[in-house]
Amino acid sequence: MSRAPAHSPPAAAERSLAVAGLRTRSVADQGLLRVASGPARGRTRYLVGALSLAVVTLMLFPIVVSFLSSIKTPAEAAASPPGYLPSVLSIDNYLKVYQYQAGLPTYLFNSLAVAFFTIIFCLVLAVPAGYGLACFRIRAKEALFLVLLSGLMVPYQALLTPLYLMFTGLHLANTHIGLAVVHTILQLPFSVYLMRNSFEAVPRELEEAAVVDGCNSLQALWKIFLPAVRPAMVTVILFAFITSWNEFIGALIFMNKETQFTIPIMLVGVRQGHFGAIDWGALQAGVMIAIFPCLLIYLLLQKYYVSGFLSGALK
Repeated sequence: MSRAPAHSPPAAAERSLAVAGLRTRSVADQGLLRVASGPARGRTRYLVGALSLAVVTLMLFPIVVSFLSSIKTPAEAAASPPGYLPSVLSIDNYLKVYQYQAGLPTYLFNSLAVAFFTIIFCLVLAVPAGYGLACFRIRAKEALFLVLLSGLMVPYQALLTPLYLMFTGLHLANTHIGLAVVHTILQLPFSVYLMRNSFEAVPRELEEAAVVDGCNSLQALWKIFLPAVRPAMVTVILFAFITSWNEFIGALIFMNKETQFTIPIMLVGVRQGHFGAIDWGALQAGVMIAIFPCLLIYLLLQKYYVSGFLSGALK
């Protein structure tokens, strides 16, 4: 039997032209899609930019109003109805805050000292706890972890009175370390949670390689794990600093001496004007001074904060 003849040259040419036509139409369709999606993509970009600008404006508006009120004269800051722009620039409110009772440097030093000790205590306790819960086989480890997290569900205000009685007997009342211990109790459950999840995110192969090289647990922690979880440690530092810097109830109970007051207690006192009226200008000046350290430390450590919060919060 004879084989069927191959496709003739005219048929092959027709097929080639058809394939080329399909490719041309496909390229044209893709171009039309790009042209059509260009305006839509541009509109989406403008919409996102407008929403971002609106959110930034909403967040910055109270800060701008506080700053404008702080540079008004005391009489203009207390005027009713209030005006947004000062008619005369004045630093009298900042001078009042600086010279208030023991002086602003004393209150700044107290707040910074308490925040420093709080950061040290949180790191010293949370890092080993997170490392042990993440890397060692411990009986009922998950139950122990839940017990540590249960501190988040207890209002710390309910603990202040018994803590004050205990700290008075230990001579820790009216001390920076005593108040730092209170702030550490408040911040420690979240710090342990963050560090534990961050240690769990470190690949086990790194620990196994360290063990093969002869490292023990402490050496592996120092040489392998701590560099890997540095962003999470920075996040713990940020949260501990902001919590300690802004905390008011504990500082009000544990600090009875004027020379031991922190910035939040100073703000409550400096707002008192004549005849019991509120000195809004001095209060806003104190608020601006209190905001600056938090804003500064956040801007300096922002890149570590974002990555550390995500690595510690997501598993």
